[in-house]
Amino acid sequence: MSLSPLEYLYLTEESIKELKNGNTSFKFSQPVPTLRFLYELCWVMVRGELPFQKCKVALESVEFVDYASQEELGSSLADIVTQLAQDMSLPGENRQRVNKLAKWLVESALVPLRFFQERCEEEFLWESEMIKIKAADLKSKEVRVNTRLLYQQTKFNLLREESEGYAKLVTLLCQNPENSTQNASAATVGIIKSLIGHFDLDPNRVFDIVLECFECQLGNSIFLDLIPIFPKSHASQILGFKFQYYQRLEVNDPVPSELYQLTALLVKRDFIDVDSIYAHLLPKEEDAFDHYNAFSAKRLDEANKIGKINLAATGKDLMDEEKQGDVTVDLYAALDMETEAVAERSAELENSQPLGMLMGFLEVDDWYHAHVLFDRLSHLNPAEHVKICDGLFKLIERSISEPNDLVCKMQLLGSLPGVVTDYSMEVANSSSSRSYISLRKELFEMLSSVGPHLYRDTLLLQKVCRVLRGYYICAHELVTSGEAGFISQTVTIGDRTPRMHLKDARSRIEEALGGCLLPSLQLIPANPAVGLEIWELMNLLPYEVRYRLYGEWEKDDEQFPMLLAARQTAKLDTRRILKRLAKENLKQLGRMVAKLAHANPMTVLRTIVHQIEAYRDMITPVVDAFKYLTQLEYDILEYVVIERLAQSGREKLKDDGLNLSDWLQSLASFWGHLCKKYPSMELRGLFQYLVNQLKKGNGIELVFMQELIQQMANVHYTENMTEEQLDAMAGSDTLRYQATSFGITRNNKALIKSTNRLRDALLPKDEPKLAIPLLLLIAQHRSVVVINAEVPYIKMVSEQFDRCHGALLQYVEFLSSAVTPTAAYAVLIPTLDELVHVYHLDPEVAFLIYRPVMRLFRCQRNSDVFWPSDSDEAVSAANAEKESESSDSSAYLLLDLGSSRKPISWTDLLDTIRTMLPSKAWNSLSADLYATFWGLTLYDLHVPRSRYESEIAKQHAALKALEELSDNSSSAITKRKKDKERIQESLDRLTMELQRHEEHVTSVRRRLTREKDTWLSSCPDTLKINMEFLQRCIFPRCTFSMPDAVYCAVFVNTLHSLGTPFFNTVNHIDVLICKTLQPMICCCTEYEVGRLGRFLYETLKTAYYWKGDESIYERECGNMPGFAVYYRYPNSQRVTYGQFIKVHWKWSQRITRLLIQCLESTEYMEIRNALILLTKISSVFPVTRKSGINLEKRVAKIKSDEREDLKVLATGVAAALASRKPSWVTDEEFGMGYLELKLAAVPASKSSTVNSVAIPNGSGPSVPQAEPSVGRTVAAGRVADGKLDRPESSMPKPDLGQVKQKDESTCRPLEENTLKAASKISGEQEVEERERDREKASIIKEDVDPNASKRRKLKREHMASEPGEFSPSAHPPALSINMSQPSDGRDRGERKGVMVQQRPGYLDEPGLRIHGKESASKAPRRDADSMYDREWDDDKRQRAEPKRRHRK
Repeated sequence: MSLSPLEYLYLTEESIKELKNGNTSFKFSQPVPTLRFLYELCWVMVRGELPFQKCKVALESVEFVDYASQEELGSSLADIVTQLAQDMSLPGENRQRVNKLAKWLVESALVPLRFFQERCEEEFLWESEMIKIKAADLKSKEVRVNTRLLYQQTKFNLLREESEGYAKLVTLLCQNPENSTQNASAATVGIIKSLIGHFDLDPNRVFDIVLECFECQLGNSIFLDLIPIFPKSHASQILGFKFQYYQRLEVNDPVPSELYQLTALLVKRDFIDVDSIYAHLLPKEEDAFDHYNAFSAKRLDEANKIGKINLAATGKDLMDEEKQGDVTVDLYAALDMETEAVAERSAELENSQPLGMLMGFLEVDDWYHAHVLFDRLSHLNPAEHVKICDGLFKLIERSISEPNDLVCKMQLLGSLPGVVTDYSMEVANSSSSRSYISLRKELFEMLSSVGPHLYRDTLLLQKVCRVLRGYYICAHELVTSGEAGFISQTVTIGDRTPRMHLKDARSRIEEALGGCLLPSLQLIPANPAVGLEIWELMNLLPYEVRYRLYGEWEKDDEQFPMLLAARQTAKLDTRRILKRLAKENLKQLGRMVAKLAHANPMTVLRTIVHQIEAYRDMITPVVDAFKYLTQLEYDILEYVVIERLAQSGREKLKDDGLNLSDWLQSLASFWGHLCKKYPSMELRGLFQYLVNQLKKGNGIELVFMQELIQQMANVHYTENMTEEQLDAMAGSDTLRYQATSFGITRNNKALIKSTNRLRDALLPKDEPKLAIPLLLLIAQHRSVVVINAEVPYIKMVSEQFDRCHGALLQYVEFLSSAVTPTAAYAVLIPTLDELVHVYHLDPEVAFLIYRPVMRLFRCQRNSDVFWPSDSDEAVSAANAEKESESSDSSAYLLLDLGSSRKPISWTDLLDTIRTMLPSKAWNSLSADLYATFWGLTLYDLHVPRSRYESEIAKQHAALKALEELSDNSSSAITKRKKDKERIQESLDRLTMELQRHEEHVTSVRRRLTREKDTWLSSCPDTLKINMEFLQRCIFPRCTFSMPDAVYCAVFVNTLHSLGTPFFNTVNHIDVLICKTLQPMICCCTEYEVGRLGRFLYETLKTAYYWKGDESIYERECGNMPGFAVYYRYPNSQRVTYGQFIKVHWKWSQRITRLLIQCLESTEYMEIRNALILLTKISSVFPVTRKSGINLEKRVAKIKSDEREDLKVLATGVAAALASRKPSWVTDEEFGMGYLELKLAAVPASKSSTVNSVAIPNGSGPSVPQAEPSVGRTVAAGRVADGKLDRPESSMPKPDLGQVKQKDESTCRPLEENTLKAASKISGEQEVEERERDREKASIIKEDVDPNASKRRKLKREHMASEPGEFSPSAHPPALSINMSQPSDGRDRGERKGVMVQQRPGYLDEPGLRIHGKESASKAPRRDADSMYDREWDDDKRQRAEPKRRHRK
């Protein structure tokens, strides 16, 4: 054997040099391992690189990593030298140095001589001069000595040979002294020694007799003093021989328990080793394990068969099993199986000596060695034996007796962690014993060993729970109070800090709960008290720890067949109960469910949740049945719901990729109803799960949050609001609540409590708050859902966005209403700058969150006035200092939230707002207008008086109905009195809020009136004002929610009515419809296009209102800057009524055109969005019959589409169009005489007649028959100053096909020929109406005819060439309204160098402009033969042909 070359790690050349030089100050830089350093040191000396004398210097200059005594160093050096001596490959010189090194180590007293003599060979000892005889002689002497010691026997007298000595010995040992003192024990020992020596007794036989007597007198402590006089090694052999005797086949007696106790006592006293005696015990572990595995497999098969359907059973058997009747549950089925298994294993306990040895250790209270055997025999489940379990219970009882008494004295069970009663303080200060509960780790080892079998002693289980709870509370107090407070100053926790002690205490309690307490609960039949005790302990732990314990609960059931049987039985009984659970038997079956859940909460609740996912109609009865559950079961139920929610492998969306899966909707609805009804449900775990999912980019589970808010706070999110509800959203809190309360009264105590519980779950006092992180994550997820969505179709992305957006709206509504006052909400959320630049939220979302905070800006001059209200002082100041106040009025607004936030002025807010948009955007907008638009709400601009009056009338009707009740019982009178008080309170509140709302709107309008002149006057690029305003303000907010859509329309109307300079209302509507509407339709989601449709509906309704009557138009629009012809000159010429009708006609045609284009598109989103938009505006559009018929035809085609969702939408749109069809008007009626329409030619006589009808008597000269119409089909008045003047007595124009006639006093009687002409025309119209239906068939036939276009062309040529017919080509150029008009109204045509000013596109002819640009050079004229005019023109020509022939 040769040693490999050594690589020096510590004794380098530098260190060896220092040691050679004898440098006393030299020290090794860092501690070194002992063995490695000594090994290198010996090698250096053997190789001659370092003298032997420097060895001590080297040892003194080094510090070892592991501390070693002088004896240990010597032993290590002896081992190393011995190893070197055995290397036969060493050169002769090195080998001599080894001999000299060994000799020097002995002489220098570094290594004792006996170490070398024990380990080295005889030859090496002789060469090193450590022995005085030769090696061969030493070997011979060693053989002789070993032979004498091991093989030579001493003759002793046997029992039968020396009966007197043994008799005296037995007599002495069987005496029972009254006082077993130390002197008596010493005397007994002396007597026994004398007997052995006098009678020459065999010491081993004497030792055997002593053990036999000790076995019979285990309580006699004298034997413990006798045993040490005998060799310890003989005891294990003698006891092993005793155990082997009972292993013989001919011996049928079991091993006496006293022998086990005697052996355990000797092991406990360290007289013998447990391993030495364990080797004599039978059966061996392998045989015992095999036998138990076969037994356990049989029991597991029996347990798995529980609840399985027998496919071989007959129909009659199955019917008997499912027979209706009283449902019963067997709570003791698992216990019966356990009892049978224990009885079957009873023989195993008698025949197994290791198990008997374990019982012996438990009897003598030796847990240390008992724990060793428990670990060795854990596979046999030794605690299943009742005797072993009872012995373990006794040990546990003794371990917790003192802590249990202390817990009862201190009354810790009645106080929360960190709270101590006065009585406990007295105990802590006055009691001589320490008031700190400390538990040894042995107790937790016992609990781990007993496992689920603690169910056999429920009283002990409850004591353990209380002691563990007190233990954790004390450990927590050590941390919170810094080892002070009620804990005595003398309390020590070893070398651990209080925080480390708390950590250890928590880990130990978690181990006890998971391994013992929770599994034991499964075998305790319907004992809610035990569950409450366990919950009192678990409630101290964080929910994360509790959920982890629940998750690990049933994982080890396969090791315990009884637990598996209990679980299977509970699952079967639960399913049987759920099959019959109904409202009628709710009380009876609900209690049965609770009894099952008390013992097996995890199994029962998981089974119920599975059933609810499959059957949604079970939610209500199950939730009602849960009123009998305990708090522990509620907590487990929340874990089960989260577990099901997080379970992988299940799709959370249906196959269409749009709708949520049924199981997810059912689970969310169940959770919402459950948390609403039971206040003890904890919600933090679910909210934390939602936060974690949002961090991963998953937002589908937000449906749980929506259900919670809807059920607990009654905050609903819906897109399908009625007109009344949408109008009420502009009102006060009471009005909004009355309109959207969905049957729940405002002062509902249960609703208030559930709302507060939901708020406290999001904003706990001690734990991290999740409200704002959840809000920000939802807002961020809304921004990225379109980008990160991994779906094949865009409609799926749209659905996900709408779902997330709805959750955001609902959550913000809940936060703003639940967190009161508003100042608390303001402190809670980040600032506007942080929302936009730190969290990167969209401006519309940031303002949604920050809008309530903007109302806290206080006026410094009047502390009672908040933005946006205006005070009287501000008005007076504005009148006194108009210039300065107009520019600095907002500078006096300040937001002061106290010491938690830095005060923010309105100027600072505007500076933040300017960073939210690109710098180019501010060329056409101002920060003041932007802040005003995004800060105001519908409540600030509009008073829904009709809704207030309607709700007040309802309250009066309710009061009247109460007074008419005839029941005069005391209970009915009391109830009526309370109802009257409640109704009267609501009535007074509504009346007061109506008055307050009107005052608020007036105040806000006063502020807006003062600030309007500064909004757009400083914008350098006025031409882009409307486009920027639409892009930055209107579109983001009108597609945000339905109330916001109405708000946008009201805000635009407010800008118009205030006369805001440089805001052109007509151009705003024109840009909206002609330039931006179609792109918006194509890029909106389903809900967004519905909101856009609502905004368009409000806009068109206002426009139709202005068009309906010229007097209304002149009053509300005629003198407003919003109707100025020129953008940059608000005081320039206004748009006339006729011009407005032409622009209105252009808008109508444009909407029709883009809707038809979308409906005929191949893109799904365009078709769907067009149908939704048409649904929203169907009550105001289409107006003309021509547009309506064209839209109807396109919708009818979609009704036959194979896509079901489009078919449903098209059917609804078709119904809406059909209902509005009677109110449609012709193009002529829509134009009210102001439009030039491409009409079929009419006879000259009819033209003159019509002209004569249209002109009232005395209104001016009538238009001659040969004179063509100018500016409109029927003209009255004269042309002066470049515009057409109309007399005030002109006939009113019809609105939407209904002619509004003025009072008879203002209308002059028509001439007789005029009346005749009118009657003639009416007769012809009746003929036309009768023939219309008959002509439709020919129109359809002509459409499908390939030669139809040729016939239509010939027909048009024929009609144009007929004498007396009206021909459009015969018209002279119409009066142009595109002439430049000066701002003072005078004609500049005569001036030289006419300056042509920029005019809006809405004043051009509808057919001559596309998106405000000249179309003559870029696109063919659409009016010639457009895609939507073709059918209508053919229809009119077909109707005109019979009349023409009739007249001819």
